[in-house]
Amino acid sequence: MKFGAHSLMWTPVFTEENLHLFDKLKEMGFSGIEILLNDLERMPIDKIRQKADKTNMQVMCAVALDEAHNPISPDPKVREKAVEFLKSRISAARDLNAHLATGVTYASWGTFSGKQRTEDEWQRSIETLHQVTDYLEETGVTLGLEAINRYETYFINTAEDAKKMVEEVNNPKVKVHLDTYHMNIEEKSFYEPIKLVGEDLCHIHLCENDRGIPGSGHVDWKGIFKALDEIEYEKWAVVETFVPALEDIARQTAVWRKLAPSVDELAEKALAYFKEFTE
Repeated sequence: MKFGAHSLMWTPVFTEENLHLFDKLKEMGFSGIEILLNDLERMPIDKIRQKADKTNMQVMCAVALDEAHNPISPDPKVREKAVEFLKSRISAARDLNAHLATGVTYASWGTFSGKQRTEDEWQRSIETLHQVTDYLEETGVTLGLEAINRYETYFINTAEDAKKMVEEVNNPKVKVHLDTYHMNIEEKSFYEPIKLVGEDLCHIHLCENDRGIPGSGHVDWKGIFKALDEIEYEKWAVVETFVPALEDIARQTAVWRKLAPSVDELAEKALAYFKEFTE
């Protein structure tokens, strides 16, 4: 298993000013960094790749679709925009030598219909994803579908649903992404969903139940690492939290208070804590 940290802990958009995060995280003991690709126009892709190479750090890419690029929209023009958006972010992931673009890639993050997911919406999502699978195979990038909680989407909340979507898309480059913060809300346990997903798990975010310092809350870390060990998980495990100072992200994730003395301290303590389960 490889440990990384999410750039959203420090910045909403990864610009040239944030290149120092590679050095910071390497010094902490991390092996990689996850970077959100939504604001691609402001990101110096070549310089980020060069810095990753120089520090021998790996990059993973995060994606969150918005309402203008909603794969489940009844409007075919909006769905076309979703395909274009996903392809552009897959291309950027390839250019960063990343092998993963993952997140809310199956529907619009934070958009609600006021009703339960419909079969028509489910099929639209599958059809949209089918339109990027050839490009995934061409670029060598895996697309992750992250199950998130009911307050952020009504579409895929559980590991079971994410696995069902992956099975119906039926392409080896489309896999499941789990997040322990969301699992704490939506799952009956932490162990069983990881076992259920098994080899379809391509990525996991490691977050405490309140997004605070891991080990300070009630997440079943022993069960999580037991399940990861049993499925022989050797991909990325990424520390993620958010801070009130990053207002747009804090608003979307409902972070209204300081969760740790500092983000740096949370990251360092999280990594030390998680390594106790793997060494």
